Amino acid sequence: MSNELSRRTLLRGLGAAAVGTPLASWVAGCSTTDPGGGTSSASNVLERGREQGVLRVAVFSEPPYTKLEPDGTVTGAEPDVLRAVCNGLGIDDIKGIKVPYESMIPSLQADRVDVIAAGLFMKQSRCAEVVYSEPVIVSTESFGVPSGNPNDILTVQDVLDNTELKIAVLPGGFEQGILNSAGVSKDQQLSVSDNVSGVEAIKTGRADAFFLPTLSLDELEGTVGGFEVTPVVEDAPKTGSGAAWGKDQQSAVDEYNAELEKFKASEGFDAIMDKWGFDADAARGVTAKELCQVEG
Repeated sequence: MSNELSRRTLLRGLGAAAVGTPLASWVAGCSTTDPGGGTSSASNVLERGREQGVLRVAVFSEPPYTKLEPDGTVTGAEPDVLRAVCNGLGIDDIKGIKVPYESMIPSLQADRVDVIAAGLFMKQSRCAEVVYSEPVIVSTESFGVPSGNPNDILTVQDVLDNTELKIAVLPGGFEQGILNSAGVSKDQQLSVSDNVSGVEAIKTGRADAFFLPTLSLDELEGTVGGFEVTPVVEDAPKTGSGAAWGKDQQSAVDEYNAELEKFKASEGFDAIMDKWGFDADAARGVTAKELCQVEG
């Protein structure tokens, strides 16, 4: 038996035994790669991952949901959970591929990635195109605004009531969908390429607010600064996310969900959620079916 086979067999055994153990025993290395890569003949993506020892994962660097470290390591709440569950299923590793939100589902459908784990929040339109695992995180929305919130932007209705306001959003992001569903005009929306660009849009006056998940804005306030975060937007829908898979992967998702259910009952899941600032019990109290009813 080769050293590689022995290593993989050992990792699979450790992964299967790790349910309920501390976080450190679940975490394996991970690097970023370019889109594409080889595929196997396995139609079940988990079988493919076991054969190749790795799954290709669409991510976007938006802490605390996903985070790309300078050395190429991908971490964050969703990739950390995905890595842990995959280890338990006998898959050695995950490789992060940075993909814009609007390109994630097309990349999955084109087989450039195997799964999405990036805080791609569930809503009707997305649930029609992919199969989600059960939720891993539940999130709230806020606005990033200039200090003092001079335009008093607290709700989506405030944006509708003042057509002079310009709101920065990530193209294809959940927040853009909220604005579109509410009837906020395209002229009031400013597309930005990433989170830092959204903050810069506020600072330079190109936007009056940046619409983003509350925890993402909290992270930016601590690292970039120069703006403030509003309270939770009361008229934004409840949202959450899990791993998103191709529509032909229902059997793989069933297998993944069974392992995920065990992991969500473990201390390892709580440790990941605590690390990234999420409420573990919130994810235990909602289902993918419920979140897939969100309009948009």
